[in-house]
Amino acid sequence: MAINTLWVLLGTALVFFMQAGFAMVETGFTRAKNAGNIIMKNLMDFASGSIVYWLIGFGIMYGETELINGFMGSIKTVSGADSDWTSLIFQTVFCATAATIVSGAMAERTKFKSYLAYSVIISAVVYPISGHWIWGGGWLSVFGTADGWFSGLSSYGFHDYAGSTAVHMVGGVSAFIGAKILGPRIGKYSKDGKSRAIPGHSLTLGALGVFILWFGWFGFNSGSSLAIEGLESNVSRVFVTTNIAAAVATVTVMIITWIKYKKPDVSMTLNGALAGLVAITAGCATVTVTGAAIIGLISAFVVVFGIEFIDKVLKIDDPVGAIGVHGLCGAVGTILVGMFAYFDPYTNMDVLTVNNGMGLLYGGGVGQLVTQLTGVLAVAVWVGLTMTVAFLLIKKFMGLRVSLHEETVGLDIEEHGIASSYADFMPVPGISVSVNGKAEIDEAVPVTLKTENTPSASDMKISKIQIICKQNKFEALKDAMFEIGITGMTVTNVLGCGIQRGKPEYYRGVELETNLMPKVQTEIVVCKVPVKTVIETAKKVLYTGHIGDGKIFVYDVENAVKVRTGEEGYDALQDVE
Repeated sequence: MAINTLWVLLGTALVFFMQAGFAMVETGFTRAKNAGNIIMKNLMDFASGSIVYWLIGFGIMYGETELINGFMGSIKTVSGADSDWTSLIFQTVFCATAATIVSGAMAERTKFKSYLAYSVIISAVVYPISGHWIWGGGWLSVFGTADGWFSGLSSYGFHDYAGSTAVHMVGGVSAFIGAKILGPRIGKYSKDGKSRAIPGHSLTLGALGVFILWFGWFGFNSGSSLAIEGLESNVSRVFVTTNIAAAVATVTVMIITWIKYKKPDVSMTLNGALAGLVAITAGCATVTVTGAAIIGLISAFVVVFGIEFIDKVLKIDDPVGAIGVHGLCGAVGTILVGMFAYFDPYTNMDVLTVNNGMGLLYGGGVGQLVTQLTGVLAVAVWVGLTMTVAFLLIKKFMGLRVSLHEETVGLDIEEHGIASSYADFMPVPGISVSVNGKAEIDEAVPVTLKTENTPSASDMKISKIQIICKQNKFEALKDAMFEIGITGMTVTNVLGCGIQRGKPEYYRGVELETNLMPKVQTEIVVCKVPVKTVIETAKKVLYTGHIGDGKIFVYDVENAVKVRTGEEGYDALQDVE
């Protein structure tokens, strides 16, 4: 099939944008102290993978054996056309997708240099070899046909239109092996093996990532047609099947979690969308819209119960659910091609392939189903064995996991030297004027010396009142404090719980052990305004009679100093010049 360059390059751009989606999903589903590390890994697995795939991987995948071809520009495509950089860049972004899937499953405890080593291995060898089997003219591409093993089993060979197995299951199996060898995060499992929830810090980022991935998937699947002229109806159907599978999976996961956990689980539902997208990728050009909907429905159950099985039974810690989404749903979606294939994926005709080796449910027999099962098992074994060896070698010679201290304080500070990827940690320099080469420094504001009758810190009682309340009550509290003469306060958003621990909450089906609720902590230091007045006013404003109204704490303060003037005690708390 001739390649339509502009069409494929458009698909390439959309698939590349999926890197941003993966970065946002993984960042949102993990803790803030590791956000910068996640971003760096998603950036570098694409950058380093692009280089090694250009130098080594593409040649392995499509039959070029000379490394020098990458430099001389004589890379060949599977069709045998002359220098085709279109195929190179299209396959590069697919390779990067397979590599980046592992980042989320191994998040929050993997050495950065070791992750780079993994990315190079999968991009140079692991993905290209199984990719050659499927898309590069290898044994799986002709399995069951007249030109391959078990002739007569299938008319099309192993069919994976856009990479449910070639891309997603390769990444998912690698993630499974890596997370297993790496071990769970600190505190993930109790001494008796009970799974503990470790919620991500931003569902907003996670949702943004899912929408980006959903958008990019239209290029992922439809771009795999490699052309559009004469295939308009097929490509349009690919758009529809891709969307329907994702939509059905999303709605189904929402319903499952609503019934199972009594509330619709946000993060699991987001993963449900990705599960549908992954599952439909293999058969998006061969199934009907109804078939796509059923595949989406099946993938929803696979991802919910698959993630729970991996977490609670296998005790493998996967912070983002990558193994379930990409590994399990990639395998299941590929196998289901043997059940639901209806159209010939290589022509522009909507031809029912009855008695032509496709879909069991449409009279095609078991041949294609057996072929699909064979391909999934073969790739799983290949990736499982090679990545086990790779991760064990990395662990032995480079070390795979960060230290206890590094994991505790976060990889942002330890691996990359940033206090937090969210904090404004850069100091703001003061403004000074240079006169004759010397910086002028503002002098302190003159203060009238105290007289014998002026109260001092030692004879005026100073108290700090700390008020913890619901977020929706803060504005009323603030206004009430200003009305009684409070001129200053310090306000912080915090998480906390009282003795009641609130009502049970769940994160991907795992009950949160300590139910920390968002609260506002307000600190007020008073001297002139009576403490009793502040307490009574706060109680009046905050009271609802329900659990969670808040707490008020009162502390003695030894002294207070106003930095600008040097005043102390009572004077430091007054707002009078």
